[in-house]
Amino acid sequence: MSNNPTAGTIGVVQFFNRFPDEQSAREHVERLRWGDNPICVHCGSVNVSHVKNEKPQPYRCKDCRKHFSVKTGTIFHSCKLGLRECLYAMYLMTVSKKGVSSCQLARELGCTQKTAWYLEQRIREAYEQGGQMLTGTIEADETYFGGKAKNMHKDKREKLTGRGPVDKAAVVGLRSRESEQVIATPVESTNSVAVQGIIHTHVERGSTIYTDENRSYNRLDIGGEHETVKHSVGEYVRGKVHTNGIESFWRGYVGTFHHFSVKHLHRYVNEFAVRYNRRKWTTLTQIDQMMRDTFHKTLGYRRLICGQ
Repeated sequence: MSNNPTAGTIGVVQFFNRFPDEQSAREHVERLRWGDNPICVHCGSVNVSHVKNEKPQPYRCKDCRKHFSVKTGTIFHSCKLGLRECLYAMYLMTVSKKGVSSCQLARELGCTQKTAWYLEQRIREAYEQGGQMLTGTIEADETYFGGKAKNMHKDKREKLTGRGPVDKAAVVGLRSRESEQVIATPVESTNSVAVQGIIHTHVERGSTIYTDENRSYNRLDIGGEHETVKHSVGEYVRGKVHTNGIESFWRGYVGTFHHFSVKHLHRYVNEFAVRYNRRKWTTLTQIDQMMRDTFHKTLGYRRLICGQ
């Protein structure tokens, strides 16, 4: 794999040359999902016919007699935007270094901000961090997502119950120095039970763990070495002992998203981690995998907003 971060990156002109119209985008997605021949998404039959003048659902299964399209049963089910627009949204989310806001995406697609936001949430829902176990030398750290009090409106500022991380959402992150892979997940609390539970779930025993002096890591037993750096006294690096890698991961996503609620935080964290883990892939490889991730998931607007 090339060490050049721009290797395999395609520009906007190249993207639209590859997908000049909706048909080319649809054919590409169909190949990703079915290969050479469409498969009924309802019963799995290959006895399928193409129905003329049925653009929303151009295929009909001769066995179960149901109509379907390549969007049926996916994250994009009932999405009013075309597949070309969906692929372009994925392209922008891939090549934008710190992600793309719904306002910017709405301008790019020529749709409303609400539509763009819903589309991005669908894509984020499909992201898969994977269930891999990290091994070797692991950096662990926690961070807090939430606006600075000085930037808040007076009404919101008056509702704060404390300083520092109080009233903010916590996220625990793990980074392997050998594989350069990250796992990040929101937690309701940063006490030792929650934080060490994440470590035991995602880190193989015998690994080396480097953390700061947060009391949540006290008496951490992972079967390997555990060393800390004391940020409180200005110690950030002591030989190989530091958490600079995972801390740089947090800093990479400051500035684009001015606000997102705790209810949707897990989707943003998934996006951050997956984009980081796939950063050395080519642009088209990332887009294709993002599309594959959408094939067996759904996210209705009611569930997105109300959790139902």
